[in-house]
Amino acid sequence: MSHRIERINNLIRREISDMLQRQVNDPRLGSFVTVTEVSTTSDLKYAKIFVSRIGSEEEKRETLTVLTDAAGFFRSELSRRLEMRRIPELSFRWDESLERGARLTQLIDQVTKQER
Repeated sequence: MSHRIERINNLIRREISDMLQRQVNDPRLGSFVTVTEVSTTSDLKYAKIFVSRIGSEEEKRETLTVLTDAAGFFRSELSRRLEMRRIPELSFRWDESLERGARLTQLIDQVTKQER
């Protein structure tokens, strides 16, 4: 990944996080939606926004639905905030790395207890 794309990813992540904290007041999102990563294509046409939230599966699905519905809002806000010629189309994805990490920790703990 080029340094430019990396900078753009970090910039988009920071701006969307800021919008979620300060501008989006949808009660369905709750207060703990975190943007964990942004992955932008090299031509800057598309960006995958990876998000995480503590909650049930239903709350997670609802979070993705709300964010997907608001993608146009986020994109227009990014065009106002960023000095970029092209703002990528945004798609929101669930970041499962936290759940995978917790599961791995649980498995390691199980193995450690069995060895005792």
